[in-house]
Amino acid sequence: MNFNIDVLRIFDDYLAELALKKNEPEVKTGIDHFLKQFTDMRKEIDELRHEMHIRKMKLGAYSREMKQVDSKTYEDDDHDALQKRYFDFREVFDKLKSDFSKFEGRWLN
Repeated sequence: MNFNIDVLRIFDDYLAELALKKNEPEVKTGIDHFLKQFTDMRKEIDELRHEMHIRKMKLGAYSREMKQVDSKTYEDDDHDALQKRYFDFREVFDKLKSDFSKFEGRWLN
């Protein structure tokens, strides 16, 4: 997920460059849109990383305590929901990258 953060930083740099080069209202609207999207994605990354860290720490505690992870423990940790949330994030992030690449390609040339 650190890679995703780096991608957002690079995209943010492109937006700053674009803001300096273009003054059209359509460009400014696009820049505002993508800045909001990047902020939302960064927040989602931070939340996912935090949740994954908590789950990792719980698994480490089970291991140290020599506890066996049973189905109740697995259900309480809700790994399936976290996995689905991550896959949903990946889908949205990939679409954002695609949309941004189209926008950037249209205006930076």
